[in-house]
Amino acid sequence: MYNSLWLNYKKLSVSDDFEKNIADCLCNVCFVSFDENNPVFLNAKKEIETAFSVILDRKINFCSNENEMKNGLFINFTPEKDLGKEGYHVFSTDKGYSIEAGGYNGLLYGIFRFIELLRLGKLTGNVDEKVIPDNPLRMLNHWDNMPGDIERGYSGNSFFFEDNKVLVNDRTVMYARAVSSVGINAVVINNVNVKGEASYLISEKHYEDLRNLSEIFNGYGISLFVSINYALPMEYGIETADPLDERVISWWKERCSEIYENVPSLGGFLVKADSEGRPGPFTYGRNQADGANMLAKAIAPFGGIIIWRCFVYNCRQDWRDTKTDRARAGYDYFHALDGQFEDNVVLQIKNGPMDFQVREPVSPLFGGMEHTNQILEVQIAQEYTGQQRHVCYLIPWFKEVLSFNTHMNEASVADIVSGRAMGNRYAGMAAVCNTGNDFNWTGHDLAGANLYGFGKLSFNTSLSSEEIAYDWARLYMASAMGEESFKKINGDRITDVTVEILMKSWPAYEKYNAPLGIGWMVVPNNHYGPDVDGYEYSVWGTYHKADCRAIGIDRTEKGTGFTTQYRKENAELYSSADTCPEELLLFFHRMPYNYILRSGKTIIQHIYDTHFEGAEDVEYMSGLWNTLKGLVNEDVFERVTARFEHQLMHSKEWRDVINSYFYRKTLIEDEKGRELY
Repeated sequence: MYNSLWLNYKKLSVSDDFEKNIADCLCNVCFVSFDENNPVFLNAKKEIETAFSVILDRKINFCSNENEMKNGLFINFTPEKDLGKEGYHVFSTDKGYSIEAGGYNGLLYGIFRFIELLRLGKLTGNVDEKVIPDNPLRMLNHWDNMPGDIERGYSGNSFFFEDNKVLVNDRTVMYARAVSSVGINAVVINNVNVKGEASYLISEKHYEDLRNLSEIFNGYGISLFVSINYALPMEYGIETADPLDERVISWWKERCSEIYENVPSLGGFLVKADSEGRPGPFTYGRNQADGANMLAKAIAPFGGIIIWRCFVYNCRQDWRDTKTDRARAGYDYFHALDGQFEDNVVLQIKNGPMDFQVREPVSPLFGGMEHTNQILEVQIAQEYTGQQRHVCYLIPWFKEVLSFNTHMNEASVADIVSGRAMGNRYAGMAAVCNTGNDFNWTGHDLAGANLYGFGKLSFNTSLSSEEIAYDWARLYMASAMGEESFKKINGDRITDVTVEILMKSWPAYEKYNAPLGIGWMVVPNNHYGPDVDGYEYSVWGTYHKADCRAIGIDRTEKGTGFTTQYRKENAELYSSADTCPEELLLFFHRMPYNYILRSGKTIIQHIYDTHFEGAEDVEYMSGLWNTLKGLVNEDVFERVTARFEHQLMHSKEWRDVINSYFYRKTLIEDEKGRELY
């Protein structure tokens, strides 16, 4: 069993949620100039019928001749208008409402948005909403393995795979509906760390299931992608995976031809190479462009693209080496290759130079490459932000990343990954996904806001974090999960409380996590819970260098030189402790504990205070949630309550472990006299 995420349609009270004349109007729906055999059209029409028949509790009348209807909802195919294939325009008319779309994906998105407006009570008054998606690619990366487990998955097992087989069932359809409703148009179904049976996912053994899955996806405007094993030719008797070897080149050309003959709508491949033990072109003395371009040329005749991850670094670093810096690796390996990639290669770049820490700077590759397709990669799976046991709403973080000025012609990250800055055809945003086969899909009910939010933000980067949180809370918590005939005042209370919790959650998590951008104070391997020195002497290159006098890494030109990878304005900003954003101070600088921050506090007192404040914030959020008892369904209330009980305990563990570590390291007392262990 599973719920329907934010698509759990329920009857709305006419008196509370919309005027009766609106309900009467929406019983009549006219589709004008569409191909009624198009699978996206069929799903769009079905969604209207499913939603309206439940929400309005009336029979819906369809027609294709607008002159037959006096009033109603008119849906028009208008390719001549400046909406592109995925944009839509929803607006009021003297005859009711109209949705215009220039393509079938836009039709679907416009209908989903209209249904949202109906459920949110936003159809009263004049409606005029025209949206063309900001990013060409809006992608989810699943780290599902074919046996059925999920790497860094915190919501149960995979619903794409089981026992080394591809699953195609009603949950597949529900998933496609949900992610399409927030504008997702590309999905990678398997783990970037390709192993075992997943190496043979692109083989005759699985073609039929992939084709069936891709057809379901296509009906909701979604392109299917798969992660591939770069060294796959070696599994078929070729003793090398050298991208310049003619045997390897020929093998991939033949394989791509076979794949597209059987799965003609495949979007392309996602590739992780030369990182964390994955094979790649470095093995053969080649560079990343050599590897990516070989695959790109093989897949280009079929319209496919290669998404090449920039998470490439030497993971065997000596902790005694103070110059080698894992943060430098992505830029060092890719910057010099700018302009050398094929047109159908897209570099997928993590938001920061490390690995999804709760606070790290924006990767200098954004703004460092002027002639290369780029995708921003973020993670909603919360690997380092509470693993969906802690509530941590990540959209405010992503907004900060998107707004970062790279000073490449004053382009923001949003300008670059939208393609606007360089006129790129292939660009966008990707999120490592947070779903599994749990009843609520995301383990923690409130983690659903990150899935919904990523889709909405990647579609329209101008949306505010609060607006996204409000809409999700109203759709999922108050409407979908409340009583069928809940009163408006209760719905508003549920929404307000949920939004307050969401907006407080990321700052709270950062407070009781690693301080001032230092990161990585987690238990090795599973990355959950505090272990200040867990990675301090490891080969993974994630150090804080704390001793009794100071903490932090000197990443200026006098240290590892990482700051020099940024353009001049940002390099200067980060290179001085006086101008460096304090939330990143210890990422860029080694500082004494008695250094005075702009708040007037010393670094050590800041550490003590924020860790106490973080646990207090969780206690406050938990108390807020408890006020909703009896207002939301009991099963939802109990699930979230249990998560908060764990988070409160765990935040105190973080508080006490971090504070005690630094107290023992420095022997500096807390000015407020609180207990340190």
